[in-house]
Amino acid sequence: MGLLSRSQRTVAEEGVASTIWRAGKFVATRRNPFRSVPLSTVYTDDVVAVDWSQPNDFNGHAIPAREGGQRVAWIITPPSRTSGGHQNAFRFMEFLEKAGYRLTVFLYAPQKYPKLSIAGVRRMMAETSAYPDLDADFVRYDPATGVPGGFDAIMASDWENSYAAYRYEGPAKRFYFIQDFEPAFFPAGSDYVLAENSYRLGLHGFSAGPWLAQKVRDDYGMSADHYEYSVDIAAYHRTNTAPRNEVLFYARPPTPRRATEFGLLALRELHRRRPDVTINLVGWDMSDYQVPFPYVNHGGVDISQLNAIYNRSAAGLILSLTNMSLLPLEVMASGVVPIVNEGDNTHGFFDTDAFEYVPTAPAAIAQRMIDVLDRPDQAEHSARIAQSMVDTSWADPGATFIAQFRAAMDAGRPAE
Repeated sequence: MGLLSRSQRTVAEEGVASTIWRAGKFVATRRNPFRSVPLSTVYTDDVVAVDWSQPNDFNGHAIPAREGGQRVAWIITPPSRTSGGHQNAFRFMEFLEKAGYRLTVFLYAPQKYPKLSIAGVRRMMAETSAYPDLDADFVRYDPATGVPGGFDAIMASDWENSYAAYRYEGPAKRFYFIQDFEPAFFPAGSDYVLAENSYRLGLHGFSAGPWLAQKVRDDYGMSADHYEYSVDIAAYHRTNTAPRNEVLFYARPPTPRRATEFGLLALRELHRRRPDVTINLVGWDMSDYQVPFPYVNHGGVDISQLNAIYNRSAAGLILSLTNMSLLPLEVMASGVVPIVNEGDNTHGFFDTDAFEYVPTAPAAIAQRMIDVLDRPDQAEHSARIAQSMVDTSWADPGATFIAQFRAAMDAGRPAE
């Protein structure tokens, strides 16, 4: 049966709308330039050049001191205005610079579009308060040449560029700034395999929080340190001392591990039970999504605007299906009670009893948010939560990271 005949039959049996849908699906799966294609975010030349099954000890020797500071190549995908992972990575790059290391940032951009503009990246970073002002040079990573030059350490930031770090031909130490369990970003397939193998390359990890460091040690035998989470209290602090009748949800549909669709189910139930409660959605522009309740659409805003939004809310729903995000601590600093899903990945990452851990059941989440809203001492509890954060600072995790980094650079030095 020809295409025209099949189309006529579909129109007769299912109607015009169904026929148009089928045609659109056909085009989307075969001709859609925006669909996710396996291995499209990695330079495959890097992958083929790496045989992780052959042990390679990158870190068994000490790196001598260098006049002017040891040189570090940090490989990372191009940052965006609202990417929390990039913002955190650049925060730690600044710690290295302040500790006397000289950085070169290699921007890893294998996809054809959008075109990488180093000037555009630097301009974006200068325009937002989320990024520090680095002295580092910015260059584009080219798989034809790899990372050129005499570096003392190579730092990967994602599973894709871990292969580029492995390929470096000099005696540099090899490190991995791990912020999440990236195999979980994919179904079982090629990307999953390569993301998982990134923990088998012999790189030493610096992990965000203890759960992730323990996981790569236990499951892959990878050496890893971790630093604790913190919060910038200059950006996040309590200003609203009155009782609050609003909640917030970190909604980010392009990031499946944040379970946006599941959170919307819980908020739908919250609205059914308490239609008087204002629901704030932050993290992504939700205007093109079907949200089944009234809400305030804040979208992806600069961090300078977040504190005012947080201070409107009594409870903040923050779901993390892999490694925990920084948001629970940030909302706490503004006096918001974090509602967090139960799990090994969410427990114990910060020493506090302020978290409300809840099973991943929409009705249970809705009820827990109502319980927070209806606390007789809601305002006083908000003040206690915010007060518990006033002594936190990124200086402490920064100092921990620098001490760990120096120890890793010195590892293998003969005793004097």
